[in-house]
Amino acid sequence: MSVNTIKMKQIFNAPVSEVFATLSDHNTFGKICGINMSRVVDGADGANGLGSVREIKIGILPGFEETITEFKPDEFIQYKITKGSPIKNHVGELRFSEEGGATTLDYTIELESKIPLTTSII
Repeated sequence: MSVNTIKMKQIFNAPVSEVFATLSDHNTFGKICGINMSRVVDGADGANGLGSVREIKIGILPGFEETITEFKPDEFIQYKITKGSPIKNHVGELRFSEEGGATTLDYTIELESKIPLTTSII
């Protein structure tokens, strides 16, 4: 099976510290994405940082978990699906940069499906 890549770029008219704080919070990130997401394991920082685990529930489907595997405040977040998904080798990366008071988010997701054609639906 091949790896599929999704790339998104968004510019926010806000400083990187504000955008990063908002998007690194699992509950807030879930609300922005329109999904039920909550932190189930605290990270090394006692919150949403490195090692934290978030559970995602979409509709009536069983939940799955993502673990934060890299975390550099105001710069970078990487997560991987670690439990309960029909997707394998799923890695998400959020890269933040600031110029002139505006923040650019480059968001890349790479994934493979355990079930044929599932990634095209996502």
